[in-house]
Amino acid sequence: MKKLTLLAAISTLAVLAQPGMAQPPMEKYNKSCAVCHNTGAANAPKTHDVEAWKPRLDKGVDALVQSVNSGLNAMPPKGMCFDCSDDEYKALIEFMSSPAE
Repeated sequence: MKKLTLLAAISTLAVLAQPGMAQPPMEKYNKSCAVCHNTGAANAPKTHDVEAWKPRLDKGVDALVQSVNSGLNAMPPKGMCFDCSDDEYKALIEFMSSPAE
């Protein structure tokens, strides 16, 4: 019985660890992203503005992460989140580009 419980717990963790299921690191969003993406400053796509994000997402998430790392237009390299990993950038992009709940 203990083996089945352990196996179920491991399976649950594996599902939760899928890239599409990542939770955004909100402390990093608030510290680094919100300044521009809440207001649309410097033509940044606003958080939860699905239409503004669509043409960017059409390029693919990996291309967006590369743009964040390199900087693009008014966005500085690393998007001012110097300790973010690529997986955290992906979670932040997914959060910002999704409809408001």
